[in-house]
Amino acid sequence: MNEEYVDNIKELIEEKDAAKVKELLTDLHPADIAELCNELNPQEARFIYLLLDNDTAADVLIEMDEDVRKEFLDILPPETIAKRFLDHMDTDDAVDIMREMDEEKQEEILSHIEDIDQAGDIVDLLKYDEDTAGGIMGTEMVVVNENWSMPECLKEMRLQAEEMDEIYYVYVVDDDERLRGVFPLKKMITSPSVSKVKHVMKKDPISVRVDTPIEEVVQTIEKYDLVAIPVVDSIGRLVGRITVDDVMDEVREQAERDYQLASGLSQDVETDDSVIRQTSARLPWLLIGMLGGIGNSMILGNFDSTFAAHPEMALYIPLIGGTGGNVGTQSSALVVQGLANSSLDAKNTYKQVAKESIVALINASIISLLVYIYNFVRFGATATVTYSVSISLFAVVMFASTFGTLVPMTLEKLKIDPAIATGPFIAITNDIIGMMLYMGITVLLS
Repeated sequence: MNEEYVDNIKELIEEKDAAKVKELLTDLHPADIAELCNELNPQEARFIYLLLDNDTAADVLIEMDEDVRKEFLDILPPETIAKRFLDHMDTDDAVDIMREMDEEKQEEILSHIEDIDQAGDIVDLLKYDEDTAGGIMGTEMVVVNENWSMPECLKEMRLQAEEMDEIYYVYVVDDDERLRGVFPLKKMITSPSVSKVKHVMKKDPISVRVDTPIEEVVQTIEKYDLVAIPVVDSIGRLVGRITVDDVMDEVREQAERDYQLASGLSQDVETDDSVIRQTSARLPWLLIGMLGGIGNSMILGNFDSTFAAHPEMALYIPLIGGTGGNVGTQSSALVVQGLANSSLDAKNTYKQVAKESIVALINASIISLLVYIYNFVRFGATATVTYSVSISLFAVVMFASTFGTLVPMTLEKLKIDPAIATGPFIAITNDIIGMMLYMGITVLLS
């Protein structure tokens, strides 16, 4: 958002010039208004919201940054949140807002929602785990019965569509509300009016259950190129639908979490979070890294005599540690990526280890040979460093590659996020093991 534009808005708000502010907001998309509100303090954002119609205000609220939205909602009474926002939101968006509040405030807000059916839907959706299909689905959808005639179907669809912003699919159910198919809108035009829905519907639609993990929902939508997917309960009854925009939000958040874990951040943090929160998220891995460094120093301290006899060995400590960390991080990153997009199954551990070992063998041979040639020219063929560094590099690359593959796949089997296996964890572990291998091989060859 243009800084000059934001400053202009702030000046108008300070002057209480509602008419001018409203004029400037007229042509803005809700996402742009949300971006503007992110730059304002809660009181200034409140001034903006009072100028918006209810539907636009609800759309803007959803688009705001989570932290900014929380600050803004904290200054509003529950009745305003219910009638001004939640009453005009889809249920999945309303649930997202409700999850940001404590139970007491949730109950207060629910008591002020005028649409009892919507309030009931919100209560039901809040019961689902937020990391499952049930936790992100909405209940707004066009549903028809398989036994309806075309005229009856068209009439009901018109009534249901009045309450919806977008229609992606029309779902077909039986008398017991079980999902039977999808009704293609094209059929409404091309089929005779005497036809029943069940004669023209597309049977056996792709669906997910309420307890399906979000990761599987994402994979299903991607696999079948869907813009929305129906959600059914344990006995096949249609209970909701998930749209691709809901899924993309979850994909982005998951990618951010994985990146932070791989970077050594133990919590979900943003650049604008407090110093204390950022410190608490970053310090644990730094302390672990410190302990790893102390461990390395203790290992090296036991080989004073080796360094005294071969001082040139110290020159290659960064090479050994860095190579091991890099190789391990590469291997673990590939495995984590494969597990995330389902191109790799944790059941195929041995197959993946074997494949990674072949790759490691090639890489280790090339790296070791190049270092050997360099040391051969610099120190001569008889120098201990010529052989020990190359052999150590070979061993370190092979170990790091295998370790970087096994750890995330083992974590996946144990139902632990394998993303924690990348970054600092692998680097620190391989650094310590690498030093032990380097020193051990050097002693044996001395």
